[in-house]
Amino acid sequence: MKSNSENIKIDGIDKKILRFLMADARKPVLEIARKIGISGAAIHQRLRKLEASGLIAGSKFIINPKVLGYTTMAYIGIYLDKAMSNPLAVKELQKIPEVLECHYTTGNWSILIKVLCRDNEHLMHVLNRDIQQIEGVSRTETFISLEQQIDRQITI
Repeated sequence: MKSNSENIKIDGIDKKILRFLMADARKPVLEIARKIGISGAAIHQRLRKLEASGLIAGSKFIINPKVLGYTTMAYIGIYLDKAMSNPLAVKELQKIPEVLECHYTTGNWSILIKVLCRDNEHLMHVLNRDIQQIEGVSRTETFISLEQQIDRQITI
């Protein structure tokens, strides 16, 4: 996403378009246009402007991991032996498919990651075999998510 120190200005029509698409990215543009009362071409033009600004970046399908047998979500705080270990650790974490997110943090941990595993045994395997073997990782602290109770984007 394009980083910009200035905030983008969006009007009420942009907000309506974004709300429709955030609810269902597959909603036909002409249907949105009818509901808002502008042309489909105007919607396409506004979407191109919003993409160019970096506010929106494409669309994606959401996979339900439970259907594939992935039921254990965990957050792992990673302690590094020194700050200089961060780039190498992140490079190695990128190779682990179960790692969904990686954040450089303040506080006790150097890195906070979100992982998705089939079950607790799989999580233990990923921790012991993959994460804790990374050079520079001194220890980890794991929190298993029992249930995700809120899942949303920022309000437009």
